[in-house]
Amino acid sequence: MVYNNILETVGNTPIVRLNSITKDIKATVYAKVETFNPGHSIKDRMALQMIEDAEKEGLLKPGGTIIEGTSGNTGMGLAMAAIIKGYKCIFVIPDKQSKEKIDALKAFGAEVVVTPTAVEPEDPRSYYSVSTRLAKEVEGAWKPNQYDNLSNSKAHYKTTGPEIWEQTEGKITHLVVGVGTGGTISGTGKYLKEKNPNIKIWGIDSYGSLFKTYHETGEIRDEDIYPYVTEGIGEDFVPKNVNFDIIDHFEKVTDRDAAIYTKEIVKQEGIWVGNSAGAAIGGLLQMKDKLKEDDVVVVIFHDHGTRYVGKFFNDDWMRKMGYFKTTDLKASHLVEGKGMQVTVSVEHDTPVAKVIELMEEHDISQLPVKKGDEFIGSIDQLGLLNEIVRDKKLKEKEIGTICRGPYPIIPWDMPIEEISTIFTKIYRAVLTRDMLGDYHMITKIDVLEALAK
Repeated sequence: MVYNNILETVGNTPIVRLNSITKDIKATVYAKVETFNPGHSIKDRMALQMIEDAEKEGLLKPGGTIIEGTSGNTGMGLAMAAIIKGYKCIFVIPDKQSKEKIDALKAFGAEVVVTPTAVEPEDPRSYYSVSTRLAKEVEGAWKPNQYDNLSNSKAHYKTTGPEIWEQTEGKITHLVVGVGTGGTISGTGKYLKEKNPNIKIWGIDSYGSLFKTYHETGEIRDEDIYPYVTEGIGEDFVPKNVNFDIIDHFEKVTDRDAAIYTKEIVKQEGIWVGNSAGAAIGGLLQMKDKLKEDDVVVVIFHDHGTRYVGKFFNDDWMRKMGYFKTTDLKASHLVEGKGMQVTVSVEHDTPVAKVIELMEEHDISQLPVKKGDEFIGSIDQLGLLNEIVRDKKLKEKEIGTICRGPYPIIPWDMPIEEISTIFTKIYRAVLTRDMLGDYHMITKIDVLEALAK
């Protein structure tokens, strides 16, 4: 078959049976391999749909500029379509994304603006804020806003869902998808549930992302949100494309497991895929006991491994991140090794002078700040000293007026290799909660000492 241009080749990707990496799963497991799209990513589908809908609505005019905040793959799809349709592109990308993704976008003629990852969405430096500002400043600009643009999920309702239904001859019982913007899982899941409401839709989330907690409680908790390494899934806000009514369950996967399974898919199945596929397989293996022999599972493999050569497929990087070494130690072991010491904390209205006395009395250099039962901030001796040097009268003020953000709260059974990836220059400690409900602090030094043994 001859196509008029590259955009006509988007979609109709194959599903491939997985045989080795899923050998411990009773069910039949297929991968929907989206690397067969021309941009090597599932994002080609929704990028084209968003552009075509914007053209119909008069939002994107001839010669215009597409400006989007992207982790890379959506930008690739948009850039490819822009070349064929005659648009310019400016992409704002967070600095945690691989260099390969940035270089690929530039290869397609796009201008790339790199922004810090570890900032709030409303921060003027975030890739959400910067892309919105540029869209207002650049004449003839249009921002697709893949997170809230429902053309995203529409693309998957129109194409991905029907393809999977037909390819499995309607036998699919479970769909497993890493959730980022929410378009893939919501659009595909909606179509499949209309065909058979008994199909289970399972979303894969990352530690540091809010999806699982929000799905289960309807709440956004600050302690659940912190920087993470896994690319392509998870969020620190709720995109409009995520239809939580469609999703039956969210499963969280650690950065370490996502990284390891990304490499294992290639080694065991010969399919070169990206980081979100590793997270999806890691999550599926965690849920294997929920599956029966006659179940048919389809896992979405979002993008290609070539975009992660400098990270997950680089042994030096994996070793640096601590993903190769396995100690079998978890957060609980570190706490138990320190005698199950319950964390000392202070109320937000405690005078700074009193906090200093408390830190000296207990010989501690950092502690969390609470307001009632909620952790609202943190403080350390160095930060406190710097503040007092600037303001001598600070000792009379309440600690809540100068504290930093709260420490991340991690699972009681999180491996220490995973804990080590959470620490930042700002936060050198995390909190964990034991089975009795008591909180315990784990510091960067605790982890380093355990790994050195």
